[in-house]
Amino acid sequence: MSASGGTKAIVAALAANLSIAVAKFVAFLFSGSSSMLAESVHSLADSGNQGLLLVGGKRAKREATPEHPFGYGRERYIYAFLVSIVLFSVGGMFAVYEGYEKIKHPHEIEAWYWPVGVLVFAIIAEIFSFRTAIKESNLLRGNRSWTEFVRRSKAPELPVVLLEDLGALVGLILALGGVGLALATGNGVWDGIGTLCIGILLILIAIVLAVETKSLLLGESAGIEDVEKIKAAVVDGDTVTRIIHMRTLHLGPEELLVAAKIAVRHDETAAEVAEAIDAAERRIRDAVPIARVIYLEPDIYNAEAAATGTNPGRTPDGPTETPSDSGH
Repeated sequence: MSASGGTKAIVAALAANLSIAVAKFVAFLFSGSSSMLAESVHSLADSGNQGLLLVGGKRAKREATPEHPFGYGRERYIYAFLVSIVLFSVGGMFAVYEGYEKIKHPHEIEAWYWPVGVLVFAIIAEIFSFRTAIKESNLLRGNRSWTEFVRRSKAPELPVVLLEDLGALVGLILALGGVGLALATGNGVWDGIGTLCIGILLILIAIVLAVETKSLLLGESAGIEDVEKIKAAVVDGDTVTRIIHMRTLHLGPEELLVAAKIAVRHDETAAEVAEAIDAAERRIRDAVPIARVIYLEPDIYNAEAAATGTNPGRTPDGPTETPSDSGH
């Protein structure tokens, strides 16, 4: 996995979650707190999720084969989608069920110092993990907001770890609140309410992850900035006069496919057109290094066909292509 895959953040989250899961489960055994049981399962599920991300990153490095000629880069998206399923089922649904049972059959918390001590330790460990994820994400985020980074990032690992760590921190605060209220009132129902809130939180995060990774699985185009760089690189104003239409597709977080029909002058020879295409491909790769698979089809621009709007494609978050850029 490349650096952009956030390996450091994944490993930090994995180490934190494994230690926290053990501590939470021990606290549950001594105290009987349902919040602690839900949180221990949550941390265990998160540990499994980080393992899935590491496996996905490793499998995505496999070389292309005749059966999969574009390689395995999108396997990282598949494993990120599996994370959302695990988080929803193992983490969220279990916590909702446990919370419901505890509200229905409240149980007084015993040995209160165990859950409180473990929760404080877990919050500190999660802050360390969250800080690492933020630091790694800032290297790629640029001027984008955090919401935009999660929604637009083509590498799924860092958004997944960020949302998991954020959910873990909020969940720990909810668990601490539930345990605290249960101890203060002597009513174990509050522990169940805290557990139920944790489950709802995890389900919401899982849904967000599923929606975002589904979009990546379906196939996303290059970001608007890269699209504009590619457009500027293709046209040389000499042999290549314009882009008739163009499509881009992420084959993986660090591999982009570019397919375009380009207009060339009608009096150019085949050798001149071939040389112009080779030059255009070099310019594209210089402008956007992840554009590794490029197909350029030369054609003669037809203004009448362009005016009919035969190419209704849109660039990401941009307007429909203008007649000067579309149709043949």
